[in-house]
Amino acid sequence: MKTTIEISDDLARTAKAHAARENITLRALIERGLRLVLRADRKEERFRLRDASVAGNGLKAPYSDSDWARIRESIYEGRGN
Repeated sequence: MKTTIEISDDLARTAKAHAARENITLRALIERGLRLVLRADRKEERFRLRDASVAGNGLKAPYSDSDWARIRESIYEGRGN
């Protein structure tokens, strides 16, 4: 595919000099750079929350048969309104 891009003169000169040192075409250099950037984007891992759970035998009495509303009520008992 043929396309046109605008880049700074300084970047173009630097890229051409680099391509000449590597004995490759400017096109090959640009393709290599694009592939590296696109590959790096794919490799970025999604954030994973570490497992911070603890071992245990569930809720203690008197909460073992309680629903969340009762547990929350107990947590905030005596605080605020």
